[in-house]
Amino acid sequence: MAKVERFQDLRVWAAARELVKAVYEATASRGLSKDYALRDQMRRAAISVPSNIAEGFARRSNREFVQFLFIAKGSAAELQSQLYTALDLAYLDQDGFDRLSEDTEVLSKQLSRLISYLRTRAA
Repeated sequence: MAKVERFQDLRVWAAARELVKAVYEATASRGLSKDYALRDQMRRAAISVPSNIAEGFARRSNREFVQFLFIAKGSAAELQSQLYTALDLAYLDQDGFDRLSEDTEVLSKQLSRLISYLRTRAA
């Protein structure tokens, strides 16, 4: 396994970056683009995920990194909840919801695996 020297080398960060792009695309369309509160909150939650991964990585301590990864997981859960709101208000169709929801769930599982890995290394 190659040594990760920059946060940009983390697959989970790359996946989070892709999710941000998908959320921005979804929130730029139809009624969701005009619901400024929900649109902006979804974008902030999505942006928070790769931002916290990067910030935690920069701390150079597994303990602090894990703390920031948990914050990133929390932001992913927040986004997941907001996706349901967007679906309930018919801002997202079922396919759009399913796609973003699945991407968010996969990302959350990646974060969990990284947290587990870092915790075992610290023990």
